[in-house]
Amino acid sequence: MEEVDLLADEVIAVRIQWVRGQKVMLDADLAALYGVPTKALNQQVRRNQERFPVDFAFELTPDEWSGMRSQLVTSKGRGGRRYAPLAFTEHGVLMLSSVLNSDRAIAVNIRIVRVFVRMSRLLQNDLELQLRMERMEGRQGRMEEDLGGLFEAVKQLMGEPPGERRRLGYRGGDPI
Repeated sequence: MEEVDLLADEVIAVRIQWVRGQKVMLDADLAALYGVPTKALNQQVRRNQERFPVDFAFELTPDEWSGMRSQLVTSKGRGGRRYAPLAFTEHGVLMLSSVLNSDRAIAVNIRIVRVFVRMSRLLQNDLELQLRMERMEGRQGRMEEDLGGLFEAVKQLMGEPPGERRRLGYRGGDPI
């Protein structure tokens, strides 16, 4: 269990992807965290399909996978995956602990769920950031431009307030 304690939240957070407007983790990333082969993880999921409805786990479409493959720099030829990976939502990750019955799987699941929750809280704290992230999803080519616009908007919000306002009302003479 010590090894799981050393697992930094950042190690988990970088493996969380945005697909179809939701945070997911891919089967190979989860298998690596659990210390099991991806094939074994997928076998357990397929043997227990009733526990994994579409809102818990789904197979990526060829377009989604090819887009991710270029980001993740994975092979599509010999030695690489020949099928699209499964993507697990937060609920799917929770359900994995019931089919992968080991102490490590349970401990890793707890860490993963805590990271999911922390990310959700961060996004809820700034609705504007969440809306911009959703708009940026799928626009990988313009990512740098969008991030620049996001930083510019934050600078404007944090900038100095405008100068003193002009006062309204009567300024001269004696009061009545």
